[in-house]
Order: sequence, then C-alpha cells, then structure tokens
Amino acid sequence: MTSRPNDMTPRVLWGLLALLLLARLVTMAWLPLMDTTEARYAEIGRKMAELDDWVTPWFDYGVPFWGKPPLSFWMTALSFRLFGVNEFAARLPHLLCGLGIAAIVWRFARGWLDARRALLCLSLLAGSVLFLVAVGAVMTDTVLQLCLAWAMCSFWEALHAETKVRQRLQGAAFFAAIGLGLLAKGPVMPVLVALSLAPWLWQQRRWGEAWRRLPVLGGPLLTAAIALPWYVLAEARSPGFLSYFLLGEHWHRYLTPGWRGDLYGHAHRYMPGTIWLFALMALLPWTVLLPLAIWRSRVDRTSVASAASDVRALPQGLSAYLLFWALMPLLFFSAARNIIPTYALPAVPAAALWAGNLIRRRVARPEVWVATGLLWVLALGTAFLLYADDSGKFERKTARSIVLACAQAGEGDPLRPLFFIGSRPYSASFYSRGRATRLRPQDPLPSVPLGPQGICLALPAGNAFTVPRGFVNAGNLGRFGAWDLHWLRAQGG
Repeated sequence: MTSRPNDMTPRVLWGLLALLLLARLVTMAWLPLMDTTEARYAEIGRKMAELDDWVTPWFDYGVPFWGKPPLSFWMTALSFRLFGVNEFAARLPHLLCGLGIAAIVWRFARGWLDARRALLCLSLLAGSVLFLVAVGAVMTDTVLQLCLAWAMCSFWEALHAETKVRQRLQGAAFFAAIGLGLLAKGPVMPVLVALSLAPWLWQQRRWGEAWRRLPVLGGPLLTAAIALPWYVLAEARSPGFLSYFLLGEHWHRYLTPGWRGDLYGHAHRYMPGTIWLFALMALLPWTVLLPLAIWRSRVDRTSVASAASDVRALPQGLSAYLLFWALMPLLFFSAARNIIPTYALPAVPAAALWAGNLIRRRVARPEVWVATGLLWVLALGTAFLLYADDSGKFERKTARSIVLACAQAGEGDPLRPLFFIGSRPYSASFYSRGRATRLRPQDPLPSVPLGPQGICLALPAGNAFTVPRGFVNAGNLGRFGAWDLHWLRAQGG
C-alpha cells in the first residue's frame, strides 16, 4: 500500500505560496527603493527611459555606466514607460523573472519527477530567503538566474528529446538563453554553464551525444546574434567600455583582492570560500529544517520506506546533473574575494530541485515540514518588516523622505533645487527625477533661479552649518537618517 499525502496538504502549500506572492507584491509597492543597489539600478533604468537611449546605460548625466550589460535596465525602463516611475514598476520586471524561474522549476520537475515532488521543489525555491528577497528587488542577479535555469533545463531537454523538432527547439533555446545571459551579466553566463555541464558530461561520458543533439554550429551563431550587436554598439558609443567591463568587472573583480578600480562603488572583500556561507544563508530556512526533518525521520523508517515506494525512479544521471548545476557556481566563486551574497543565487533552482526529490524519498510527510518552513518565513518576515518600519530602518536606507520634505516645504514646489553636500544617495537622484545635485564641501552653491521658495540643502547629520552668503535659513526641515535638511531662501527674497 503506497503512502499519499492528505488531500488538504497540496492545497495548504499552494495557499502558502499564494500568501508569499501576495506579501511580495505588497512590499514591492510599500517599501522605498533602498540605497545603494536598488536605487542605483532603478535610476539607471529611469535615465534610460528619460533619455530614450537604449544602448548606453547612464550612471549620471554624461557619465556612462560600464559595470553591467543592459538587459535588466531595458526591462526596468520599459516598465517605467508602461506603468510610470514608481517603486512597484521598478521592481515588477524582477518579480516576473522570479515567476519565470518558478515556472521553469515547476515544469522541469513535473516532467522528470512527478507532480508531488514538483510542488515540493517549487515550495523550497519560493521559500528560500535570498530568492524571496531578490525577486522583488531591483538588481541584475535575478535575470542571470533566470537565464541560467532556462539554459540548464533546455540542455537536459535537448539531450533527452524524443522528436527531432523538440530536440532542435530545445537546443536553440539553450543557446538563446546563453545569449540573453551575456546581455544580463556578461561572460560569467557561459562560464557558469560550461562549469556546470563539463564535469557532468565527462562523468556520464556523453560528450558525443551532446555534440550530435545540439546545434554546435548554428547555436553559437544564435548566441552571437543576440548578444554581439549590443557589445559592438556599446563600445562604439562609449569607447573604453569593453576594457573596463571585461578586465575590471570580471578579471580584477574575481582575482584581485580589494580591487580599487571600481568606478561606481567599492570592492567587497571576503575570505576565499565565503560563498558557501552565503549559500547556507540563501537557502534558509531549509538548511536548518531539512537536515532536522531527515534526522527525525530516521526513527520512522517504515513510514519513510512506504512513502518512497511509489516514487518514480530518476532518469539516469539527473541527480548528478542537478548537483553539478548547484555546486559548480559555488566552487567557481570559492576563489573569488570580491563577492556579495547574491552570487549564490544561480545555485538555488538546482538545489531546490535536488532537495525536493531527496526529501520525498527520505522524509516522512515532507509536505508538513515544507509547510512549516513556509509558515516560519511568512511569520518571521512579517515581524522583521514591522520592526524595521517602526524603528525607521527603511527610511534610513533611502532619501525618499528627504525629497518629499523638500517638495512639501513652503508651497510644495516639487521642482525646488536640492543639494547634497559631500555625497548624494542614489535614491535622491531617483526620487527627485535626476534633479538632486551633489556638491563637495568646498564648493559654493551654484547660481540657480531660486524663485520664492528657495532651495533645499542636505548635510551629513550633526555637522556644523553656516548659512552661505546671499542666503537666509528659512527653516531646519529635520533629520532624515544620516542627513540634516535645511531650507534656504535668497537674502531679501
């Protein structure tokens, strides 16, 4: 007699997944864009839409951004064109990428595992903390994750397709995904694909089969046709891009500890192997809950054996395929010193697929454990959001309130000039629609048409403030995180 989950269990999991999606939609509209990553990339997309320049991403007016290819910026700019310039529109393309990844994982698991394991895999993916955060945030990593998941699943499908038509379609999809990955993040895309596939092909001795089943001549041409035109145009429009992007952002960022050549920020120096700690954090709560579930299930061997008796056997090599896909990106970044937690994201879909199959075989009532994990994510996530909002943590990570306070002072002139002394948060540029200006401490205030409402001046909090010559202080508008905001009028105005 085979063991089946209670009829209510899948409904509970689907309900919890719907709550996770709803919570992410709410936070996408509610939370301000955070400095630095979110606000920086959203502002680049806003400038792309404003300037109608779909070739060169702009870090600031007149300053090109050479750090990333344009795919995520294209998506953000298009979203702004369709839905207006706001937080939800900035984040929507990245949520759609997350839904695309979820659809790929679900479809792959349904086809090569079964419906029950597919739901487990989908739940493990959606409940992974870093994935849940990333799919509703403005960054470039989710697009890369989508392209890698698409490429890896298409490769497997092409290798196992039962018809020539499907084989050709999946082979073309594999190379198309690599081309889009080059536009999403750059050469790291084909590197991650090759590192994941090569050891599996060697272990399984399937090099010849891959050579016969994939379009090894037409495929690379498709990849080049998708990605190469933009790279050529980008270098032509902004000479020096290729040198900085290929040597700086890839070679030096990977190999040079504390690399100081970053034009747009600073290097993130960590000890070699830190990526594994990031991966353990990315996969919470499952890195704690699933080992506990397997350990607890050892005492109930009869139930586990009964539950596993109706599990369809995996196709040959699939478990190793998923493991190589999950582990090789982490091995690749193990030697890197300049990394951030989102570098673990490419491993998450494969880890969810592999772990979903594992717990179906090794854990009694796996759906109950997974539902518990999703409940914990919802509960702790809600508690953190409420605490962070109440304590002002979010507002300290954004200049939204500064821009609003400046616009509301006096008669609420939204076009009033706003100056930041020392540095300017990226979010200030986004929320002011590019009007916020950075001044060095020694710079005089520029000559600007003051109008009756004057200007706003933001200084680092606690710094002594002397009203510049020709101005009078119309009022201290308050302290906003790390900034004090002053309202100045022309003397005699």
